[in-house]
Amino acid sequence: MISIGTSGFSYDDWRGAFYPDKMPQGEFLSYYSKYFDTCELNFSYYRMPDRNIFERMLEKSGRKVSFSVKAFQDITHKPQCPPEIIMQFKDSLSPLVDEGKLAALLFQFPYSFKDVPAGIKYITVLKEEFDPLPMVVEFRNRVWVSENTFSFLKEKNIGYVCVDEPQLKGLMPPVGVSTSDVAYVRFHGRNNEKWWDHKEAFERYDYSYTDNELAGWVPKIKALDQKSKTTLVYMNNHYRGNAVNNASRLKEIMELDK
Repeated sequence: MISIGTSGFSYDDWRGAFYPDKMPQGEFLSYYSKYFDTCELNFSYYRMPDRNIFERMLEKSGRKVSFSVKAFQDITHKPQCPPEIIMQFKDSLSPLVDEGKLAALLFQFPYSFKDVPAGIKYITVLKEEFDPLPMVVEFRNRVWVSENTFSFLKEKNIGYVCVDEPQLKGLMPPVGVSTSDVAYVRFHGRNNEKWWDHKEAFERYDYSYTDNELAGWVPKIKALDQKSKTTLVYMNNHYRGNAVNNASRLKEIMELDK
């Protein structure tokens, strides 16, 4: 089963590009749920979520949308994450878990996360803490692209996050690999010029994919879906609605709405 959505939904600059011009932000998710059945939530990386946030999202989406939730930054970006932080984050997810609407937990590690033996040990700890919740990991450093990594993830039933991003030195190649029941793909855009050299974070994701670029991923996505129970695809090129336009177009190309 293939589900396509966007990384986030609450962007003011989507008014006019996707949402009606004067739509209140509180109505965004309800509107989003008319077009997409999954959404990746990134706010949870920047601030610790609580149960109430996810309960409200379930209500506003009419319980029609599944959510992938990015792990809080202390879990992925600090050498030692206090156990109470992990417990607090896990507890916040209970409404999604109880409703069967937690699509995946996304653990996005920084470029500096490249000590493979230590990293494998820590990922194993996280798997033990969050099991049996569906877990996927996104690496930012090419050192992780190896058969050893893929074998480890398969053994632990942890999903490898496939990415499309600028092909700059050290960044991840656009490989399609399935290592768990959940296959996962993130489109970050191909803005080579602004990836490292930007004043505002959103500039990095200012990119619109062409039909040919999207079509290039179709065989990979179909192959992933052959090996997994669920295949999740998210557009993270969110600037001015590029993500919704590209997500909608990919659904059309793959004929998912028929």
